[in-house]
Amino acid sequence: MTAVTDQDNGNGSGKDGGLSGKDGGKADGGAPGRDGDGRWDDGLIARRAAAAAADEAGDTVSRASTEDDAEPQVEAYVPSGGPLPPRLDALRELVGLSRARLDRDTLAEAGRVLDEAAARQRLSSRHTVIAVAGATGSGKSTLFNALAGAPISDTGLRRPTTSQPIACSWTDGAAGLLDRLAVPGRLRRRPHPGPVAFDEALQGLVLVDLPDHDSAATEHRDQVDRVLALVDAVIWVVDPEKYADAALHERYLRPLAGHAEVTFVVLNQTDRLPGEAADLVLDDLRRLLDDDGIALGEHGEPGATVMSLSALTGDGVPELREMVGRFVQDRTAATRRLWADVDAAAARLRPVYVAEGRPGLGERAREEFTDRLAEAVGAAAAGQAAEREWRRNAGRACGTPWLRLWRWYENRGLPGSLDRMGQALTPPEEELTARQRVEQAVRIVADDAADGLPGPWAQAVREAAFTGAEGLPEALDELAVRAGAPGASKRGGGTEAVQGAATGAPFGGALGGRPAKPPRPKWWPAAVLAQVSMTLLQIFGGLWLVGQIIGVLEPGLLTPALIMLAGVVGGPLVEWSCAAAIRGPARRYGQDAERRLREAAAGCGRARVLDPVAAELVRYREVRERYVTVTEFSTTGR
Repeated sequence: MTAVTDQDNGNGSGKDGGLSGKDGGKADGGAPGRDGDGRWDDGLIARRAAAAAADEAGDTVSRASTEDDAEPQVEAYVPSGGPLPPRLDALRELVGLSRARLDRDTLAEAGRVLDEAAARQRLSSRHTVIAVAGATGSGKSTLFNALAGAPISDTGLRRPTTSQPIACSWTDGAAGLLDRLAVPGRLRRRPHPGPVAFDEALQGLVLVDLPDHDSAATEHRDQVDRVLALVDAVIWVVDPEKYADAALHERYLRPLAGHAEVTFVVLNQTDRLPGEAADLVLDDLRRLLDDDGIALGEHGEPGATVMSLSALTGDGVPELREMVGRFVQDRTAATRRLWADVDAAAARLRPVYVAEGRPGLGERAREEFTDRLAEAVGAAAAGQAAEREWRRNAGRACGTPWLRLWRWYENRGLPGSLDRMGQALTPPEEELTARQRVEQAVRIVADDAADGLPGPWAQAVREAAFTGAEGLPEALDELAVRAGAPGASKRGGGTEAVQGAATGAPFGGALGGRPAKPPRPKWWPAAVLAQVSMTLLQIFGGLWLVGQIIGVLEPGLLTPALIMLAGVVGGPLVEWSCAAAIRGPARRYGQDAERRLREAAAGCGRARVLDPVAAELVRYREVRERYVTVTEFSTTGR
């Protein structure tokens, strides 16, 4: 059938765009031949030359685009003041800042976009590269020839008809672009001299005919994927039979939905559809494209161009050529393509940069971390122990001699005494409990800081916290000693300090060290003098009474009894007064000891855990700002 004959690109074996020639040339799939002047041509052109050897125009068609300008155009495509360069710079900074936190595969697409953007901007700004892509039998090569105005690409029943990309360039200077696409020199063409070749609107167009995207040959599909990633725009050719093919929509159209502005979707072979069937099929195609997420360029809105035509009969081809001409003369295709590539890369990176909520480390989390560290090192218990030590020293200094003698007797080394209990080593399980408290504090603050962060950055925050927590108990004890915590050991290790604090004893008491004596207030000597005076009164009155009893002194019990009673009552009264007076200073002394130890623990935790965590959060905010810049004008990356 004629309609079938018009279709191209099957799945069988075939030629690379040329038929076997008889005048010294070969098919495109074989080795190219040279004419008598030593110029390259292929089988198709050789046949034309043989049929019209005297025709100079035919000879012009036979020349490959390798005779194009030797000097490629290197003018930058995108103006330096446009919005695309800042986005590319931000993406480049984003990739650089993220290499230490994200794996190579995650950043691979963004790196590819940057490399291709740099390569494209170094090449011609006067040319627009448009690929013609389609499935087997869609009439892709026939449409390519119709747009070029000459049978450049082979069509026929044998599949695949096109095995390598074939390019047709309307103007000189496209060699660099075609080298980038890896189009062989023997497959580079110029349009046949005529109205199409001299159409001003098409000057700067580079049209590329691709192999079938559904070809049975894997290397053909690989070439399609490679070239589609490099061209400025693409014309998708579909036919009434396979316009809804899942391979086309799922593998190409849906993933490239963000490239709608540089996409043409053409329903070919409408001559095979009777009556209004073409309109119905076209409407269904539009529906499928809308389901794919492709914006359609309707009512002046930006989006993909969708139309129907018949490449065999020429119906609709002039309209497509006119739209392509306007598209080429706009000279923004490369910018639009790069813009869409950045959008796609940003959308793919969104899960690793966009956090849920407002992650960070607030003051409340910091205070709770400090509280847990203070609890782990026993800051409150150390303060209470310091307060008790103050009271004990005051009692020893201001108490009655008889009470002090009794306390000495109780604590002179009897098993079970308070001092011996305080000097006893903490059981090993208490050390484990202290370490567990420190680990729990670190784990909680790491989870708080990482809450809502994307996976890689949350992992980086946790790693920073856990790495800094190594040796934290030892560092806590060292800083506690420097801070002058009461009873802090001058000769113990950090874990021993933590184990003592966990039981409520000061560090020095847990290790058996001698606790530091609290400073005495200025009024203590007066209190001691008063207590000594009361003791002397008791002794003096007692001796007076004894002297009267043995007859050494004259009888008179009232006066010595009163003196002795004054000493007996005054001693406890002085001791009680001192105990009441030392409550405030003792409490303040204990609070100061707790504060110093708490500050030591907070400083240690801040230097080892909070600061590294905060640094990771700052790093994340930096890359987040770069990501916002990349997606600032994006419709798909937000």
